[in-house]
Amino acid sequence: MKKFSQEAEKIMMERFGKDTVVALATTENEVPYVRYVNAYYENGAFYIITYALSNKMKHVEKNPAVAIAGEWFTAHGKGINLGCFGKEENRRIADKLKEAFAEWINNGHTDFEDENTVILCVELTDGVLLSHGNRYELQADAGKY
Repeated sequence: MKKFSQEAEKIMMERFGKDTVVALATTENEVPYVRYVNAYYENGAFYIITYALSNKMKHVEKNPAVAIAGEWFTAHGKGINLGCFGKEENRRIADKLKEAFAEWINNGHTDFEDENTVILCVELTDGVLLSHGNRYELQADAGKY
């Protein structure tokens, strides 16, 4: 996947490299479903803490093609269940999510002992970012998702 330009990546990190609310769209039986989620962005992907048995994860399991929209930004991506929040392989991103979501992460809503508390990664495949009259595009390389 191609990356945003350095300037666009800087804007993405300023806007979304912290606890931010974005709209996440999935589909089931060709019907779109949209919900707001708390997300954290870095390096071409959004990360979301969610429940493995939620409708969004059931949709992603059947069809990983998703869309995401935030402040003057819209994109398509591939939803990937990274598995249990507490898995050793997830430690680096889990620590970043704990920091980004520090204001609410320990409010009792998220049970980190539950193996169904998972991290959803949305790898961006293409998108458009608008900032102060400038348009930045993210394009997937040919042959990629």
